Amino acid sequence: MNTFFSDVKDTLLPKRDAKDGPLPPLLVMMTLVTGLVDAFSYLVLGHVFVANMTGNVVFIAFALAGAKGFSIPSSLIALASFIVGTLGAGRIVNRLNLNRGRLLFSITGIQAIFLAAGFILSLIYRSSISSYYQYGLIIALGVSMGMQNSAARKLGVSDLTTTVLTLTITGIGADSRFVGGSGSNVGRRVTAVFAMFFGALLGSLLILYSSFVFPILIAFSLIAVVALLTGVLSNQKSDWFHSKWMESPKGK
Repeated sequence: MNTFFSDVKDTLLPKRDAKDGPLPPLLVMMTLVTGLVDAFSYLVLGHVFVANMTGNVVFIAFALAGAKGFSIPSSLIALASFIVGTLGAGRIVNRLNLNRGRLLFSITGIQAIFLAAGFILSLIYRSSISSYYQYGLIIALGVSMGMQNSAARKLGVSDLTTTVLTLTITGIGADSRFVGGSGSNVGRRVTAVFAMFFGALLGSLLILYSSFVFPILIAFSLIAVVALLTGVLSNQKSDWFHSKWMESPKGK
């Protein structure tokens, strides 16, 4: 139990000399963003995800089988937009050779622009229900989340992928001491799961009982805060800036 709470504390309030520096709490904020935007896309845009692509692959299969309420074009657009986002993030990393601090600052700065565009489109969509605005929202949010997922992958912080929880939840069980495992990182893994759950819950409550534009506004605000904090921290030299991918021949 002490190890669990220690993991949670080190994730949310890492020590100054921690290997990943301030990245874990920033990535937890981004995981919360995932819950918010997927709640918006699924409940408002019609059974489509903009962050969790596994769902869209399954939704396309449902639609092909004739299940009601699923849109092949929406799921395909979400998949394509997500891929464009990953390509854009990969281009930034490989061309600019950024350290981890500047990488996160660059990606979240661009991501904030797409989320701002999504917020503006959601305001228009609220007063003019149109498939054009719906697809525009899917594209803006899909590109944004593709960039986020790619950045999290490049940062390489254990158990904080920000958009995918399947392996995280698997690790909670497979590595638990109950089955003879080490029980390592269980606090961090549970924190990631709770962050996405809370984001989805908050987004759903806002959509159902207030206004569906609020989840996107909050998501934009959180990403803007991450970009701002990372921008400030990136002006300092620290060991957490560096990662294995930068030490590879491609990163030099």
